[in-house]
This record gives sequence, C-alpha cells and structure tokens, in this order.
Amino acid sequence: MFSSRVGVVRLALAVVIGLVLLKVAVSAITGSISILAQAADSFLDLFAVTVSLCAVRIAAKPADEEHPFGHGKVENIAAIVQAMLIFTVAGLIIYSAVSRIMTGATLELTEAGIGAMLVSIIASIFLSRHLLKVAQATDSIALQANARNIAADVYSAAAVLAGLIAIRITGLNILDPIIALLVALFILKVAYDVLRGSFGGLIDVRLSPDEENIIDLAIMEHQGELVSFHQLRTRKAGNQRYIDLHLVMPRSLNIDEAHQMCDHLEQDIASKLRQANVTIHVEPCSEECEQCPIYPHRGKEES
Repeated sequence: MFSSRVGVVRLALAVVIGLVLLKVAVSAITGSISILAQAADSFLDLFAVTVSLCAVRIAAKPADEEHPFGHGKVENIAAIVQAMLIFTVAGLIIYSAVSRIMTGATLELTEAGIGAMLVSIIASIFLSRHLLKVAQATDSIALQANARNIAADVYSAAAVLAGLIAIRITGLNILDPIIALLVALFILKVAYDVLRGSFGGLIDVRLSPDEENIIDLAIMEHQGELVSFHQLRTRKAGNQRYIDLHLVMPRSLNIDEAHQMCDHLEQDIASKLRQANVTIHVEPCSEECEQCPIYPHRGKEES
C-alpha cells in the first residue's frame, strides 16, 4: 500500500501532520523558539509532500499530443518550489531567533520539548528511509527531495534535543535561539542541495558519467556488427531518460537489418537504464573503405 509513489506520499502526509501538531502544541507550552523552528520546518515538509503528491500524479501521466515527451519535468518544478519554500522558512527562523536573542525569554517544561523531539527523531528516521527507498525504486526526483527534507529534520531535531537537555541542566535559555539559528543554517544547506539537484533537469543537463558509460558499453558489446557511434546526447526529465545517438553501420546492410540492430540496441539500453527513451540515427560507413571490416564477404561481393 505504501510502496508506490502515491501511497508513500499519503503516508508521509499523515506522519508530518501529526508532527506539526505535536511541535506547535509543545512550542506553545514551553515557549521554545527552537521547537517552533522545528514546527515550521515540519510544516514546510507538509507543504512539500502535498506538492509532491500533485507532482507525481501529473508526472505519471503518459505522453500526449500536447506533451509528446511526457510530464516528467513536473517533478523537477515541484522540487524547485520546495527549495524556494525552504529558503523562505529558514529566513523566518533566523529573524525570529535574532529577535529572541535581543529580547530574551525563559523556557518552561523543557521535559515536554525533550519528549516531542525524541518522537520527531524516531518518526523522521523511519519515514525518510522509507521515502528514499521508494524514491530510488521509482526514480522520483520529487520523492528524493522529500526524503532529504525529512532526513534533515532528524539532524535539526537532534540539535534541538541536545539544546533542550543543556538548557534543562544549565538554565542558559539563550541556547534556545542559538540552536534555532543553527537549525536554520542546516535548512538552508538542504534547500541548496534540493535546488541544485532539481534545476539540472529543467536545463537538460546530461546523464551522469556512470549512466553514459552504461550506454557506451551496451553499444560496444556489438562491436562486430557495427562500425562506430557518435553524437551521443542524453538528458533527464523527472524519472524519464532521453538518449539519442548516431550509429555508423556497414553500408552493405539493407534497411531491415539496420532497423533490427537499432531495435535491439534500444531494448538493450532500456533494460539497463530505467525509463529510457532511445532514438537512433543510422549512417552508412565511408565509401572510401575498399572492403568492409565488419562483413568482409559482403565487401567482396559489393566490389
């Protein structure tokens, strides 16, 4: 039930709503700005998960007349929206923390805050791991962004937890806004990572060297049947990979044989790279060859 893209987003939605309500209530009880920062971060996760739910549904739609390359880039757009919201929330947290340092305030019932942070850490660990597992299985950019955001909650919640314990022991209330500032800086780092990872899909950045190497090896496995290839171009939109290349074939081959080779290569590459859409342009080898090195008997017949 929770192993599909839509199912895991619904699970994340329920967990994050519960964490937001818990943190807001505990922040009101204790007066802690660092817990409020955590609540704001979780509220941001709530919005991000909602955006992802819409994004994965749209991205899953098949190509149509208006969108012949599919809807995969919707996931990249959703991840960028998440990043911009994270930047905004981090700024608000920094403003609130600085104001608290200037005015000063005391915390009450720090034990409630400690308990809330423990619950948040445990829930976020399990949720982020499951999200990342589904994201990797479905190759979803939006879910990967959600997983990173919620994983970041684990570290920031741990910092808040350590600060609350220190405040409970030492009574130094100024530690609370200082920790909130550290949480905000960490949130900014997460926002930058999400933005960097998502923007490439919108400007058609090539696939990773590892994935392009898989394509090279898949083609070179047929060295005895083709001459060479060039002009390899790759890009990714959401979880869809688009690959096109020029394939140099022996000019003695007929159209049917060249077509069969192209079909075979397309299927071979698609079996090694998920969601791969391959387009191949066939070119004959040079006329300057006196004898075809691939099919010498055909070269003799041609001459």
